[in-house]
Amino acid sequence: MIVAANTVRFDSLSLDSGATLAPVEVAYETYGELNAAKSNAVLALHAFSGDAHAAGISHETGKPGWWDNMIGPGKAFDTNRYFVICSNVLGGCRGTTGPSSVDPRTGCPYGMSFPVITIGDMVRAQKMLVDWFAIERLLTVTGGSMGGMQALEWAVAHADRVVSAIPIASTTRHSAQQIAFNEVGRQAIMADPDWNGGDYYGKRPPARGLAVARMVGHITYMSDDSMHEKFGRRLRGKENFSYAFDVDFEVESYLRYRGSQFVNRFDANSYLYITKAMDYFDLTNGSGSLAAALEPAKARFLVISFSSDWLYPSYQSQEIVRALRSRNCDVAYVELESNYGHDSFLVDVAEQTNLVRGFLASTFEKLP
Repeated sequence: MIVAANTVRFDSLSLDSGATLAPVEVAYETYGELNAAKSNAVLALHAFSGDAHAAGISHETGKPGWWDNMIGPGKAFDTNRYFVICSNVLGGCRGTTGPSSVDPRTGCPYGMSFPVITIGDMVRAQKMLVDWFAIERLLTVTGGSMGGMQALEWAVAHADRVVSAIPIASTTRHSAQQIAFNEVGRQAIMADPDWNGGDYYGKRPPARGLAVARMVGHITYMSDDSMHEKFGRRLRGKENFSYAFDVDFEVESYLRYRGSQFVNRFDANSYLYITKAMDYFDLTNGSGSLAAALEPAKARFLVISFSSDWLYPSYQSQEIVRALRSRNCDVAYVELESNYGHDSFLVDVAEQTNLVRGFLASTFEKLP
């Protein structure tokens, strides 16, 4: 299935910071067909470095979507039954308004004059898109990692619009460790002389800093077991150490490759803004407790975590489940065994597919 991104423009968007963005463009892709009742819509929400291209083969790049193993005919999110929407988040760099977009007031890219955004702002931009489709209620909102944060925000902030929610390998707020890893990435970018205070568009980008940031991040996505299995201490193209600071180990080569590839598709300023939005996210803000924060939610929940995920460990998903159960909410929870760490929600999908397929089918059947 060849797919192409579309873009819709909205007049303005009010942000949590008090700023207003005008206009706002949102890039999106859709898969499957919206039924006559508009009751089969699924909103797939991408993680930090994702974009609107969730499934199929991109007309632009020729590459499969980031969740192509989960979205499509006969898959977990069966496009023979459901209409799936995925949009690039606010602050991104793949078609939705972000720091690399042109500021209409100046005719130049926003850069660091782009206002600081939140997960709530991202969700409000998505709501405008859903309203544009004239969809009153979403059958489910779902995503892993940062996508799970957005799903939780949807379920609370727009409770009447969400029938069910499937947050995967996610959290209601970042721990100190999670914030720390993001800050290392941000400092790596800002320490690159080519960052130039965020004003590098049309010039040499801060590729070295962004590559290091990605290398650090990628380590957190994997598990010790998966790295041992994939790399061990194998040397790269040699039998002995170089006794220099070139690449010796396979894992060094892999991280350098991942860093260089990321530079070609992601904007350094978007890295700063999106990681800050993740760090700011706290579902309990002003509520006193997680149970109180979740009180507005009316959705059914399927919460999934993975045994080897040390970036978003299972205890954070279990906190969500306990808070929902304390309110007698309809919630199912499964911790899946996997050796792939945080990346499990993207690569280890067999059991995940069965869970999602059954949950969605029962949710759809219970619709009035």
